[in-house]
Amino acid sequence: MASIKKNAEAWQDGMAKNITFIVTKDCQLACKYCYLVGKNSKERMTWEVAKAAIDYILDHEDDMKEESVIWDFIGGEPFLEIDLIDKICDYLKVEMYRRNHHWFNSYRFSFSTNGINYGSEKVQNFIKKNREHLSIGITIDGTKRKHDLNRIWKTKEMEQGIQPKPEDEKGSYEDVVKNIPLWLEQFPGAGTKVTISSADIPYIKESVLHLYSLGIHEVNINCVFEEVWKDGDDALFEEQLTSLADAIIDGGYYQDYACSFFSEHMGKPMDCQLQNQNWCGAGMMLAVDAEGNFYPCTRFAQYSLRSKKAWIIGNIHDGIDKNKLRPFLTLDRCTQSTQECIDCEVAEGCAWCQGENYDAADTPTIYQRATAICKMHKARVRANNYYWNKLYRKLEKEGGAE
Repeated sequence: MASIKKNAEAWQDGMAKNITFIVTKDCQLACKYCYLVGKNSKERMTWEVAKAAIDYILDHEDDMKEESVIWDFIGGEPFLEIDLIDKICDYLKVEMYRRNHHWFNSYRFSFSTNGINYGSEKVQNFIKKNREHLSIGITIDGTKRKHDLNRIWKTKEMEQGIQPKPEDEKGSYEDVVKNIPLWLEQFPGAGTKVTISSADIPYIKESVLHLYSLGIHEVNINCVFEEVWKDGDDALFEEQLTSLADAIIDGGYYQDYACSFFSEHMGKPMDCQLQNQNWCGAGMMLAVDAEGNFYPCTRFAQYSLRSKKAWIIGNIHDGIDKNKLRPFLTLDRCTQSTQECIDCEVAEGCAWCQGENYDAADTPTIYQRATAICKMHKARVRANNYYWNKLYRKLEKEGGAE
């Protein structure tokens, strides 16, 4: 009987508290689609700030009752601060043990990295020391052509606001792909994260298949939420996904590989009573930056925002102001959606980013849903229906339909 690979479930099935350290706002790359508009080489977290944040969080165990915790490290590029991260993780392990904290031995250290420093001695020593509690995702966008289209090296001129000519851009594909075999050897089930913007659409099919050929079995892929889409992008998007569906099914990839663009749980109407959850965990998560400020999610820090002021909910000295968190605790799908979104026949699976909702809103509110992704979602639903119809027909012919 044919098997179908399911997308891996999140660790602890969503029962983990996600706490993020923004250890640096620096990165070796200047990815064109990056939502971090305020990256710089100056704002780096100190040990004193990190320790104070940890002490505050562990002191307030009663406010964070989730069964597990994900200690998340981001930048910029987090591995630029591997010495600090190593010190933070050592301190966390000792303190959770010393306090007999309920998160002791129920934790993960999580990283999303550009992969450039992955093979360095310091990063590899850190991995060996923490192997059983690590989750590391390397971002590789697909083929060299697609990856190098957006994920380019930063130059000194860029730091001064001068953009290079296209012919002077240097892609990072070769610098990342050389570390993929080591990464997959250490984390065989790891998935990669692929981002699609308008310029990338023609390369979706070849890129997903290329990632499969590298040995990556889990491809998490999504469209950017920002208003970047042009006329005709949705038709081209649907064409690419339909062609990808043919390749996955005809090639039998569905048995051992997954692509998050195809899901059985999408493209249906949704009920405002039974299916009214917020899409993301903004407000349930916690982030801290180099200044020691706390945020409901990293997307509400100033370096993530184009047009709004940072939404700070406290700091390491004064603690968290629960009144500033209160609006997030009442968020659900229907309170922030337009009537068109609520009544949409294919609403299920249509994602949003709470930070982008805030950034794109007419006023400083988190209750206005950004809808730039609408036409792309509808195109995805059409391709998704094609995928599952074709797959079920194939399984029925083979006598293996469940």
